[in-house]
Amino acid sequence: MAEAGVRWGVLATGGIAAAFAADLVDLPDAELVAVASRTREAARAFAERFGVPRAYGDWEALARDEDIDVVYVATPHAAHRAAAGLCLEAGRNVLCEKPFTLNVRQAEELVALAREHGRFLMEAMWMYCNPLVRRLKALVDDGAIGEVRTVHADFGLSGPFPPAHRLRDPALGGGALLDLGVYPVAFAQLLLGEPTDVTARAVLSPEGVDVQTGALLSWESGALASVHCSIVGGTATTASVTGSEGRIDVPSGFFHPDRFVLHRDGREPQEFAADPADGPRTSLRHEAREVMRALRAGETESPLVPLEGTLAVMRTLDAIRDRVGVRYPGEEPRAAEPTLV
Repeated sequence: MAEAGVRWGVLATGGIAAAFAADLVDLPDAELVAVASRTREAARAFAERFGVPRAYGDWEALARDEDIDVVYVATPHAAHRAAAGLCLEAGRNVLCEKPFTLNVRQAEELVALAREHGRFLMEAMWMYCNPLVRRLKALVDDGAIGEVRTVHADFGLSGPFPPAHRLRDPALGGGALLDLGVYPVAFAQLLLGEPTDVTARAVLSPEGVDVQTGALLSWESGALASVHCSIVGGTATTASVTGSEGRIDVPSGFFHPDRFVLHRDGREPQEFAADPADGPRTSLRHEAREVMRALRAGETESPLVPLEGTLAVMRTLDAIRDRVGVRYPGEEPRAAEPTLV
């Protein structure tokens, strides 16, 4: 791939697509060359806003555009499987928004497609690409707090969200867990890997999606993680990691932090702050930069957001939904409703 620039296509024109397009401007080696929506009007409006040369009124046209190096899939997550699959089958590389899919079966299908066609595929887990989160993980991996014993993370929005909102629509994969809970789960698994046991409780909406969910994840090492998400109450969005020799506290916005504090037994607390040169903490540029680095290196997945890690998170999300009784349209019915534990 030429060093001069990586050519991006954006599939969908909502808020996250707009945020991504705006952040691509900060990367001189990135070029946004095409956008697609279900309507030509929406695609043209997006193209005019961001100076995109080509606007398509259907997904297929974007997927077939051979002048695109990689497609950023920014549809509602219920459409991720279809949109990303279409692009992979057409030979495009893909960065797909989180949650990667509705369930692990769909996720496995996308991974299989990427490998079949030899294409790059990555979940847009921007938290994993954040420089300060990477620093936190490196400290934990290096034993700065000893053996990890507990992890806590929460993410909640106050709402209220009306029944017609996407967060309460089962057909769109609504609920707190997939939209918000993916962050606390992914944070815990970044540090501990896939849990060996999952227990959970949830409050469900009349539509059948979770409006508040809490889960306890456990590992054979004895480590525990408590994760919580909500669309009926704004939480502090904090995280903490406690080990046998210390603790790391991440203040509000743990998935895009501006600082964290390392506490070690017998020592003064040590604060780590984000580098202003890395840009706003809400920037999506880091994941875009990682995709472009991987493409130039000829890699088909990123070591920062490996596909097996994405599948592992999806397995945990599936397990939590099994425990609390949330199933989306089109998913295979279970033999019996799970018992809440």
